[in-house]
Amino acid sequence: MKERIYPPQTPLRRILLVIAYDGTSYCGWQVQPNGISIQSVLQAAIEDLVGEKIMLTGASRTDSGVHALGQVAVFDTHMTIPQERFAMALNQRLPEDIVIQDSVEVPLDFHPRYQKTSKTYEYRILNRRKALPCQRLYSYFVPQRLDLEKMRQAADYICGTHDFKNFASTKTSVKDTVRTVYSLELIREGDMITLRITGDGFLYNMVRIIAGALLKVGFGQKPPQYIREVLESKERIIPGPTAPAHGLTLMEIRYEEGYGR
Repeated sequence: MKERIYPPQTPLRRILLVIAYDGTSYCGWQVQPNGISIQSVLQAAIEDLVGEKIMLTGASRTDSGVHALGQVAVFDTHMTIPQERFAMALNQRLPEDIVIQDSVEVPLDFHPRYQKTSKTYEYRILNRRKALPCQRLYSYFVPQRLDLEKMRQAADYICGTHDFKNFASTKTSVKDTVRTVYSLELIREGDMITLRITGDGFLYNMVRIIAGALLKVGFGQKPPQYIREVLESKERIIPGPTAPAHGLTLMEIRYEEGYGR
């Protein structure tokens, strides 16, 4: 990083980025000691552009192999270029599997994780007899026949406000496990089943655990009402296997203020 010296009167700005990435080659969003993260690559590119040490704060900490079309992150800088030019300038410094979709200036007190949002994820399931190599990094291959109608019946129990403690990883550190799911659709197009879920927030691994539980229903291992039993149980229940990370994509994060994809 070549350090820039900004005049003392140059105001500090907070820039919001909307980011798309292919998570295949990364250890996840957050900086980690065991691999290259999306955050570390972005931070290096931003520092090269602005000539300042920055702290990049993301809205969602996606796991290794998870993809995004609408991740949101913010950083502070004294750089004076127009807000929309940050996206173009950063894309010239980033690898092809990370692309800034938009850049906009936001108030200095805006925090991407502590504002009221709606988040949408998609989990893709390739349901056919033989795998497709071109889909191996972006969907979970399931050769068994799935009962989609029963999966949809089970999905109805997920919608609404519930305590999702049984749909969170045991590694989750949050105390409040109540979340609201606004909608959950299962859409089949040819051999691809897309689980599209929107809510006010999601616990660690929550979408992947929901996908695994719905697959259990689709295989006929559990009836649809099993999902309701798991939600209502006061005891710790593992509702199903956690579906693999590579089938998951963070589609969009929308803020009340209008920011996001």
